[in-house]
Amino acid sequence: MIPFVDLVRQHASIKTELMRAVEQIVDNGRFILGDEGAALERELAAVCGVAHGIGVGSGTDALRLALTAVGVSPGDEVITPAFSFVASSTTIVMAGATPVFVDIEPDTFALDPALVERAITPRTRAIVPVHLYGHPAPMDRIMALARAHRLAVVEDAAQAVGGSWQGRPVGAWGDAACLSFYPTKNLGACGDGGMVVTGQEEVATRLRRLRHHGDSGRYRHVELGTCSRLDEIQAAMLRVKLRRLEAWTETRRRIAARYRTVMAGLPLTLPVERPGARHVWHLFTVRHHQRDALAKALADLGVGTSVHYPIAVPDQPLFSATGRQWPEASRAAREVLSLPCFPEMSEGEIEEVGAAVRAACERIDG
Repeated sequence: MIPFVDLVRQHASIKTELMRAVEQIVDNGRFILGDEGAALERELAAVCGVAHGIGVGSGTDALRLALTAVGVSPGDEVITPAFSFVASSTTIVMAGATPVFVDIEPDTFALDPALVERAITPRTRAIVPVHLYGHPAPMDRIMALARAHRLAVVEDAAQAVGGSWQGRPVGAWGDAACLSFYPTKNLGACGDGGMVVTGQEEVATRLRRLRHHGDSGRYRHVELGTCSRLDEIQAAMLRVKLRRLEAWTETRRRIAARYRTVMAGLPLTLPVERPGARHVWHLFTVRHHQRDALAKALADLGVGTSVHYPIAVPDQPLFSATGRQWPEASRAAREVLSLPCFPEMSEGEIEEVGAAVRAACERIDG
């Protein structure tokens, strides 16, 4: 069996360093808002090409707090893709605003800028582009629209740390960008966590207040905040992993390139890397008109897969949006299937996955 992802392998290779990092925190007794968290914030801000990082409890909290920090409030509208993980939209509701769903470009799964422009109304306050599966959204076009209409931009970079668009890092385009450290992410914690990165001092200052009960210092609470802080143990372990992120990214890119070679010509749609993009391949997601049959055939052949995501966001029972259609998002939800793509895969496993996909396609379409 080739698993879809295998964190046991990842942690086995760096276990000694991880345990040393944990012991350091236990020994110094500083578990919240300490030196390790501050160091991680500086290091990840540098990766993203901005001045500030603000660690929080999860990627969801990062989105929710970032939206508030850039000025989204009740009565506002926020444009977001119709195909993504649901948190890209639920956090808009948490901020008191209304998500306005826009369809995606079918090859990158990113917001279609032409449709974004049509969705802007006098109530629009912000845009949340999502760098889905690790491929950057077309940020130059999105930022041009945002500037023309004086809108805030919060990048959902939960799956794309280390990526770039036109040579500029993911996270350096918008007013703020949000990272997730969910364990299976390219930079994953041994638990949960998230971060907001930003180049704006005012946004960073407000985020630091919001994550700590609206405290401006010395128990002076100036606005309603919450309790969402990245703990020191997770920060210390993430710093161990961050030192390997670039090498892991290059391995993911090599796996994706090999997949694209061995799967060329098969009756499925392979993911792309557009000119100007640096794709970090959080997921290698193919499309097939009989997705469920393909997943079953691969399981029979010993290859783990996953579906990201089987329901377009507006079609979730939570939203049940009516009156509009999102044909590309709905089609993607029917067709997408993610294959194993993690740095600890062996060369033999990479070849076996390619061979299994070929055999599965022949079984289905033959």
